[in-house]
Amino acid sequence: MKKQLVVVTGGSGFIAVHIILQLLQQGYAVRTTVRSLKKIDLIHQMLATGGVTDFGQLEIVEADLTSDQNWDRVMAGATYVMQVASPTPTLNFKNEDEMIRPAVDGVLRVLKAARNAGVKRVVMTSAYGAIFAGHKHRSTLYTEKDWSDLSAKNIHPYQKSKTLSEQAAWNFIKNEGNGLELATVNPVGVMGPVLAADYSHSNIQIQNFLEGKTKAVPKVDSGYVDVRDVASLHLLAMTAPQANGERFLATTGETLSMLDVANVLRTAFPTFASQLPTKELPNAVVKAAALTKPYLKMVAGLVGTYAETSNAKAVTMLNWHPRSAADAIIATAQSMIDLGIVKAPKHN
Repeated sequence: MKKQLVVVTGGSGFIAVHIILQLLQQGYAVRTTVRSLKKIDLIHQMLATGGVTDFGQLEIVEADLTSDQNWDRVMAGATYVMQVASPTPTLNFKNEDEMIRPAVDGVLRVLKAARNAGVKRVVMTSAYGAIFAGHKHRSTLYTEKDWSDLSAKNIHPYQKSKTLSEQAAWNFIKNEGNGLELATVNPVGVMGPVLAADYSHSNIQIQNFLEGKTKAVPKVDSGYVDVRDVASLHLLAMTAPQANGERFLATTGETLSMLDVANVLRTAFPTFASQLPTKELPNAVVKAAALTKPYLKMVAGLVGTYAETSNAKAVTMLNWHPRSAADAIIATAQSMIDLGIVKAPKHN
């Protein structure tokens, strides 16, 4: 019997490569897109680190979200599509359209090609950023019913791009989908095992902590979830009939401050204790620093904000059971140590 083909966009990405791993392990054929075929060796290396060494069911093709080229060929024969690729947040953008337009256009390009090829369902990796931004004085758990309020002041372009691209996807399905199904997965901060030295921006925080580069942390609360559980939620959302037309918040339901994260690492990796931050920065200090350092803008917008989330929908509807936030954080650090990305401190 011919294996069902799943297209995964942006195959060298942190979440995407874990999705590919699980698809191959579950007996699917996978065709993944990369912007450049130079990434082939990296993808093979990451999959091998994750335990897959037979690449017979994996095809890697070149396709870019910003161009129409090749997308028809990418989708040919696919039953499902995982739309994971997204333009990474650039820290030095001139105007916010540089982040928003490619995100919206890229999603629509993938959905059109999927619809034209007769794909059954697309699962789109959206983000918590499409749910929580712009809500003032919040005191109830964020759920899939929430959308970021783009009329609020000072919404970061990254969160705008996530919100507008997900809304564009739902509008497309409603108006031009012709029966194409859609589900979205909205992860909070994604942790878990990195498979190579090339990994996502959410994990750099852990590396900086372990290397002693962060002396004090902003008072930012966040949910955290393991990348392996984010990937498994994508697979559940892909095949479960009841997932069609639904959003799923990928969160453990726990909320940790940055200092909590440092303390999880301190307990799990005592040899690194002297490197880890022990102090929190006053909110005013972080906000003032962001005025001259653009890369702090996103963090400055998050200090002191409410960040409690619920995973009840994914748990009850899809029987999804994520590991704990602490386990996810520890797995990130352990993988960095195992791969030699982070070296143990030399003690005198």
